[in-house]
Amino acid sequence: MPTLICVPILIHDPEAALADATAARNAGADAVELRIDELFTGTSTSNNGPDSFSLESALIHRLIEECPLPCIVTCRSAAEGGHYDGDEMHRISMYEGLVMGQGVTHPPRYIDLEYAAYTASANIKQKINLAVNHPEQLRDVRTSLILSLHDFTGRPQDLMRRILAMKSEPAAAVLKIAYRARSLRDSLELLDLPAALEKPTIALGIGEFGLLSRILAPKFGGFLTFAALRPTTTTAPGQPTLRDLLNIYRFRSIKPTTRIYGIVGWPVTHSLSPLVHNAGFEAIGWNGVYVPLPIAANENAAAGVGGDEGDTSYISFKATMLELIEHERLDLCGCSITLPHKEHAARCAIEHGWELDAAATAIGAANTLIIDRDASPAKRIRLINTDAPALAACIEAQAGPLEAKRIAILGAGGVARAAAYALASRGGTIIIYNRTLDRAQRLAADLADKVSGKIVAATWDLLSKSCCDILINCSPRGMKNSPDESAIAAPLADMTACPRDMIVMDTVYNPIQTPLLQEATRLGFRTIDGVGMFARQAEMQFEAWTSLPAPPGLFEKLVREKFAAE
Repeated sequence: MPTLICVPILIHDPEAALADATAARNAGADAVELRIDELFTGTSTSNNGPDSFSLESALIHRLIEECPLPCIVTCRSAAEGGHYDGDEMHRISMYEGLVMGQGVTHPPRYIDLEYAAYTASANIKQKINLAVNHPEQLRDVRTSLILSLHDFTGRPQDLMRRILAMKSEPAAAVLKIAYRARSLRDSLELLDLPAALEKPTIALGIGEFGLLSRILAPKFGGFLTFAALRPTTTTAPGQPTLRDLLNIYRFRSIKPTTRIYGIVGWPVTHSLSPLVHNAGFEAIGWNGVYVPLPIAANENAAAGVGGDEGDTSYISFKATMLELIEHERLDLCGCSITLPHKEHAARCAIEHGWELDAAATAIGAANTLIIDRDASPAKRIRLINTDAPALAACIEAQAGPLEAKRIAILGAGGVARAAAYALASRGGTIIIYNRTLDRAQRLAADLADKVSGKIVAATWDLLSKSCCDILINCSPRGMKNSPDESAIAAPLADMTACPRDMIVMDTVYNPIQTPLLQEATRLGFRTIDGVGMFARQAEMQFEAWTSLPAPPGLFEKLVREKFAAE
């Protein structure tokens, strides 16, 4: 059975809820969850049958009757992450009425009740078992039970004991397990549950690390996944929107044989890589899906400072990557690797004897992992760096051959290292300007014997006296939502010694027109924005994974359209 997509609707206004249910149907959802936590006030303490239900009960019945899709009715308790904190007997009485078909001509397809509440109520256990075992006595009532467990703080210590107890309840038609994922390894555990339990199972991670379990539910036989109608109506952290699930991740095309690819970094929430790679897979008919793969890093690693020795970020990266690679049912076939894990990837490759290309070896950083699952273990994994050739290609497209060209690089981090290696390898003379001179000097010394061109370091105050042909910002200055968002990366107006046809490139691509590029345009310099580099390096990754060229121009077109729409 295909994995269903259910849109949760937290109800405040019945008319708006029904409109959202219709919108969910029209957008491609299979079901909706009517979250009545706040609509169902719980002010009444009577449970003497349908006549005791107050106004909210009539509204609930109307919602069920008029809902355009099969529905799950959920009144989630505050104890398990919901909003209901009223009288528990009133809530249970409402559920009993739905199970027994009281007041509802067309009952809900499912009710969702927490396992803790189910086991605490002898009445509802008796009535649900009656509905399951003797439906002929209940006028063809078709409501089934989703027995659920939620923990918004983390993985319960007694998780497997509780799951097995839930599984043993004969009235439970579907099991639902949701807890806050602490890492991708929690998502892998959740993905494995449907096959292990051999009963319809919803197993979802809460939070950023849980997104993997939500997207890949159909690959692992999950019964259902939840997707919000819009970003503002999510009912749990990490819940994707219906639009993204269907359009970006191509949820309907995911099956057990689908190959998995992803973006590894910290953070990766706003990466555009899933947008472009999934569109590329669709265009060539490739049976793959590209997903976010966040691996947490400590503050020093995320900032690009501090050594790797004893670095917990490297330990976390290595442990998580090995588990992803070795998980056979996941079928991980490739990754993009971004900050702060590019250096970690190269270190891990050396440690495990994986193949590294010349650029990744020289730079000490890899941004692409390729796994050939048909190859022998010794040749199965290789890592490459596509940042360096992509940047060089963007420069050469405007500047031509780089021999005898003087190139100023701003910054001394990972992007600067890739740029210096790529351009000096093609004969350019590189001057690295950095606010910390010794870091720029170390970079120049590291690469000196690996390239044909010359690399030198210079103090930041000498930048205004530069007479470079090409200037490249490889720092994060000007990046959206960064501390230096409005900063101009270089004092272009003071660089009077530079030729008037100097090329100014910014590797930052969000925003496309950074403050540096705006200033360069004002002064009449030629400019190259960061979108081209992003698209080219992604195209190289795509070909490394599929052995097929990326659809010409597609990646750059998608990125520019994305920013234009914002």
